[in-house]
Amino acid sequence: EEPWFGLEQEYTLFNLDQKTPLGWPEGGFPGPQGPYYCGTGPENMFGRAISEAHYAACLYAGIQISGTNGEVMPGQWEYQVGPCVGIAAGDQLSMSRYILARVCEDFQVYCTLHPKPITQGDWNGAGCHTNFSTKKMREKGGIAEIKEAIYKLGAKHDQHIAAYGEGNELRLTGKFETASIDSFSYCVANR
Repeated sequence: EEPWFGLEQEYTLFNLDQKTPLGWPEGGFPGPQGPYYCGTGPENMFGRAISEAHYAACLYAGIQISGTNGEVMPGQWEYQVGPCVGIAAGDQLSMSRYILARVCEDFQVYCTLHPKPITQGDWNGAGCHTNFSTKKMREKGGIAEIKEAIYKLGAKHDQHIAAYGEGNELRLTGKFETASIDSFSYCVANR
């Protein structure tokens, strides 16, 4: 079947107090979401040197890292691993997370993968989005294979959510570009 996985790991960088994300005023909130996603400029992007050092270190280590970008919240970033064939994706992701922790140590910042590190205000959470396909899905007429897999995922939605770890109920609210944790949905070109 030649399964391919592409993983999108989001993370949030904090000052060492573990309360203040990079770029946030101490004890307060920055301007609203908007200019930070894939943004530029020192007034919008906080932690780019960390993101780029992580990217370079992953390349040096042989990780199949394929991109990085600033996310919607100041101090929040994402990187992509893959496409990887089969279970190698899990190894690649685990090692990339270790490298991220070491890079953050060098920069003296705290990094978290928590799904919703800021619960007050209108801020997106952070996840690890998984893109998956088989060879049949990538070939002509593959949409039928994709839909069959989607229906199987939907039938076991509750089991899957229970296995995804703690804190996702804080992130998967149906707001901030997420679906509700209580329902399964899919669509073409939609979240």
